[in-house]
Amino acid sequence: MGSAGAVGWKAWRIVPAIALLVLLTLLPRQGEAQSDPVCELDRPLILADLPWASNAFHVAVVRRIVEAGFGCATDVRTGATLPLFNAMKVGRLDVTMEVWKSNFPDQWADAVGAKAVVELGVNFDDATQGWYVPAWLVRGDTAPAPGLKSVTDLARYKDLFSDPEHRNKGRFYNCSLGWSCEAVNTRKLHAYGLNDAFTNFRPANGEALARAIGENYRRKRPFLAYYWAPTWVLGTYDLVRLDEPAHDPAVWRAMMSSRRPEHATAYPQSSVSVGARAGLVAEAPSLVDFLRRYRTDSHMISGVLAHQRLYGRTAAETADWFLRERTEIWTIWVPEAVAARVLAAIG
Repeated sequence: MGSAGAVGWKAWRIVPAIALLVLLTLLPRQGEAQSDPVCELDRPLILADLPWASNAFHVAVVRRIVEAGFGCATDVRTGATLPLFNAMKVGRLDVTMEVWKSNFPDQWADAVGAKAVVELGVNFDDATQGWYVPAWLVRGDTAPAPGLKSVTDLARYKDLFSDPEHRNKGRFYNCSLGWSCEAVNTRKLHAYGLNDAFTNFRPANGEALARAIGENYRRKRPFLAYYWAPTWVLGTYDLVRLDEPAHDPAVWRAMMSSRRPEHATAYPQSSVSVGARAGLVAEAPSLVDFLRRYRTDSHMISGVLAHQRLYGRTAAETADWFLRERTEIWTIWVPEAVAARVLAAIG
C-alpha cells in the first residue's frame, strides 16, 4: 500500500441492488413468525477488547452478528495484547479479532504448537507503517515537491518542512517516547543520514500526533510524519507514503541491534489474524465457520474509522452502519438466514 487516499465514505451508501433485494426477501413478512436461532454455546462468547479503534470496530461487528444472527450472548475482556493472549491460551477468552503475530511470534508459535490456540484466518493482510507527506505536496501540476518520492530525497527538501523552533532544519513528527515505533524511526533518521537535516520531534501522545497531522494538512503546511494503517487518520487525509528500501529482515535485525545503524529498511507489512482458543472449534463450529470467513482490508477499515470519527459515533453504532451499508462485504461470511436476522435487528 504505497499511498492512502480518502476513502470516499459517501459512496458506501450505494448498496448493490441485487444483493439487497435478495436479502430483503429473506426477512420475515408482516405477521410471519421468525424462528429464534439456537446458540451452540451455553454461555457468552468472550472476545478480546484490545485498546485501539480498529479492534473495537471488529469486536462490535462480531458481537452484533453473533447476538442477532446466531442467538448467542457475548461479552468482552479488556486489556493489553499479551495479558489477553494469555487469557485466550488458558481458556478464559474465546476470540481475538486482531492477532498481530509479528509482535509476539515466539509466544504465538508455542501456543499453536501446544494446541492451546488456533488461527482461524486472516482479518486483513495489508497493515502498514511508514513516513507520510500530504498528497498535494507531491502530486498534481502545482505540487511544490513533485520530485519527493523517497526518504533519500528528503535532505534536499528539508526547507519545506521547516521546524518553527529550529529554522535551519525540517521537522519529522515521530511517535511518542515509549512507543516501539519511536525507537525504530530514531534509528532510521540516523541510517538515512537525516539527523542534521531534521529534528526528531516526539509528540506527547498519539492524539497529539494525529492533531499535528490534521492541523498541518488543513492549513496546507508541508509536514513529514510517521503513521500507520488502518487508522482514521489514513481514512481522512490524502497522504502518500515515501519509498524506503524494501523490507529486509536481516537489515531490520541489524538496525534494531544498534543505536546508530548505517543501514535501514522499510517496516514489514503485517498480516493480522483472527485467533481463538482451540476448544472453540469443536464447541461452536457454526460460529467458527463465520469467523474463518471474516475478511476485511486496511483501506476499508481506515475509511470506516474516519466515518466513525466524523460523525462522533461509538464502535457499536459504526458497526450497525457498516452492516446496513456494506451488505456486499459481510453477508458472504454467514448463512442467508443469519444475514436476514441481522438485517431485521438493525432495521
